[in-house]
Amino acid sequence: MANELKIRVNEQVRTVTAAPDTPLLYVLSNELNLQGPRFGCGLGQCGSCSVLVNGVEMRSCQTRVSAVEGKSVTTLEGLPAWYAAQKKLAQAPALHPMQQALIDEQAVQCGYCYNGMIVKASELLSKTPQPTEAQIRSAMNGHLCRCGTYPRILKAVQRASQMMKGVAK
Repeated sequence: MANELKIRVNEQVRTVTAAPDTPLLYVLSNELNLQGPRFGCGLGQCGSCSVLVNGVEMRSCQTRVSAVEGKSVTTLEGLPAWYAAQKKLAQAPALHPMQQALIDEQAVQCGYCYNGMIVKASELLSKTPQPTEAQIRSAMNGHLCRCGTYPRILKAVQRASQMMKGVAK
């Protein structure tokens, strides 16, 4: 049975109508029209549906909407504002540095993986501003790229790390 639930998505409290066990991905996509999180495998194994819940990456295809009540969900669309809040910037940039770095490194091809890659890399960079290559590889493990652009994605995370150096905190 559908219930009215209040969830915080990209710093806005939203009221949604869904059964408590509905996957968060379906609510984000179908009810809130957010296109960042993508349906990939439906099993939480590819990372395409990743979002941040209280700053921690979660697979929204496997997360029940009721599990995020009282928590803060950040999608790809909300990453610039999330970054600005972390760095105490007066204004959010148009793109999170990780989004810009993926563009700069031309790491995105088919679009299957980019949501999850950006979300996971953003989480990593928020906790480890200057990650080693091994740390990046470890963090990104479990995020699948159908086009095999892993070397470019690695370079993009390194580029984003450099872009974020020296930004006021």
